[in-house]
Amino acid sequence: MYSILLKRVFCAMVSVLNTRKIIHCDCDCFYASVEMRDDPRLRGRPIAIGGKASRRGVIATCNYEARAYGVHSAMPTATALQRCPQLILVAPNMDKYRHVAAQIREIFSRYSELIEPLSLDEAYLDVSDSPHFQGSASRIAEAIRQAVAREVGITISAGVAPNKFLAKIASDWQKPDGLTVIRPDQVDDFVRALPVTKIHGVGKVMATKLAALGIENCEHLQGWSELALVERFGRFGRQLYGYARGEDSRPVKAERQRKSLSVERTFAEDLSPGEAADAALAQLIDELQRRLRPHAEQAIAGAFVKLKSREFKVTTIELRQEGKLDPACLPLLMIQAWARLHSPVRLIGVGVRFAAPVEQQQLSLF
Repeated sequence: MYSILLKRVFCAMVSVLNTRKIIHCDCDCFYASVEMRDDPRLRGRPIAIGGKASRRGVIATCNYEARAYGVHSAMPTATALQRCPQLILVAPNMDKYRHVAAQIREIFSRYSELIEPLSLDEAYLDVSDSPHFQGSASRIAEAIRQAVAREVGITISAGVAPNKFLAKIASDWQKPDGLTVIRPDQVDDFVRALPVTKIHGVGKVMATKLAALGIENCEHLQGWSELALVERFGRFGRQLYGYARGEDSRPVKAERQRKSLSVERTFAEDLSPGEAADAALAQLIDELQRRLRPHAEQAIAGAFVKLKSREFKVTTIELRQEGKLDPACLPLLMIQAWARLHSPVRLIGVGVRFAAPVEQQQLSLF
């Protein structure tokens, strides 16, 4: 009996020692915040960053005043203006946003070397071994938020938790300009009441399937065995089983391997095969090659062309390649894509897929 008790105490001690301290930082309506910082006249008014409605633009992001009208990212600009006629539309300035993102990344680096950027405006930090603030992850997160507000002039929300899954949920818990901390001893209670819709990968369709089974929160999920969830939902069932218990073993990866890179353009008027489409394709190829320069060391596994018809039908033609991009293949892929659609197009895109690192290729053999 004593040996069993000692074993449990030892396992508990190991668990505590191995507990990670993860921070997820997410800027509040990033592009819009930068624009409001640079033009105070925009503050308090509904604004959105995106393309013009006359050119079939879409919303990249918007501030909270616009969201109150039901405007959201990926919405056609025309729809956004119907919902909010007084919406102020601002053209995106990606160079400026990248500069601001670099400033924020520098602030992150003051507290950890383990930084995993997810996009320009969000990242994970592993501060488990950070010497700052006597190792307090919550104080580090607050210091980051204050530094971003003071030095960059925008707000950022943060979540602190023992793993990436919970940290990302926590960062969204008190947006905007919020900080939520989930301590290891709070995980069980926090997760039990967590709606399944908060789990990454549970969209409207999956939520409907789960609701039909009487599963609306993680406590309901905990009533299912891992085997039952895998039988019902495949590999995702295994993730559901772990997330329902607040478990996530994924490490923070300082360097993320990009899998693909593409550029695309939506046209104000539909294009048919001819000089205008050829000229548009040539411009896209030039832009793709420009964006590929920083990735010159990554081997390319394939190139592709994407077309979207005026009926919103999408087709993608891909060709396997090795090493470097051969841009001459893209016009040929374009011809094949046209033949498949038989329709004028509203969007043309070109891109490449990168080869997996040699280490991953070797592992796949086993």
